[in-house]
Amino acid sequence: MTLWEAVAIFAAGVGAGGINAVVGSGSLITFPTMVAVGIPPVVANVSNNIGLVPGSMTSVLGYRAELEGQRSRLVRLGIGSVIGSLIGGLLLLSLPARTFNVVVPILIGLSCVLVVIQPRLNRWLAARRETANPHGGPWLWLGVLGAGAYGGYFGAAQGVLLIGLLGSVLDEDLQRVNAAKNVLALLVNATAALLFIAVAEVDWRAVALVALGSTIGGFFGARFGRKLPAPVLRGIIVCVGVVAMVKLIYA
Repeated sequence: MTLWEAVAIFAAGVGAGGINAVVGSGSLITFPTMVAVGIPPVVANVSNNIGLVPGSMTSVLGYRAELEGQRSRLVRLGIGSVIGSLIGGLLLLSLPARTFNVVVPILIGLSCVLVVIQPRLNRWLAARRETANPHGGPWLWLGVLGAGAYGGYFGAAQGVLLIGLLGSVLDEDLQRVNAAKNVLALLVNATAALLFIAVAEVDWRAVALVALGSTIGGFFGARFGRKLPAPVLRGIIVCVGVVAMVKLIYA
């Protein structure tokens, strides 16, 4: 890894940490950056997941005021996140690498679509919400389980999925929903990271660079991310995602 490649991965980590604190989809920056510098896709995905855990932690700390009163809810939903993450991580490690190369461009494409339509989707779902269960009920739990499996397997835009799920079911303002999303995403990433550390091939140089960058990005993202123009942020994410799809398809 050259100096400029290391700088690129670190910078991607900073950007991903900030984006994950505000919206989610930071992996659409770090993952393609790792692939671009020559790290194999599955190793890049595993290393990216581990490296983003510290950034998730700083994001949670930055939103601790909005987490007040949500402990019971997050314990219930967190169990679903952990189980789902284990399922997704095991699928990543057990399926052939070529399966990942085929599936991931599709997942990135879906993630980009979700990033674009998320505000409209949330408004549409919220308008059709009839009742608000304090914990979301069994359907939200199953949805969080599915999002955890997705996050354990790949992870890009799992934050968008979670915001869509939580925001459409819970009677909470967006900042409290985003705080809950950060906790659940942390649980997914940390669970998958422990699994990957135990049994998967890891590029520890990339992990260290992403971890340092995402920690910085998560801290400032939680403090100032709400001031970023959302359309600009979404546009950057989608552009990076399209580049990643093209590279993976034609690699």
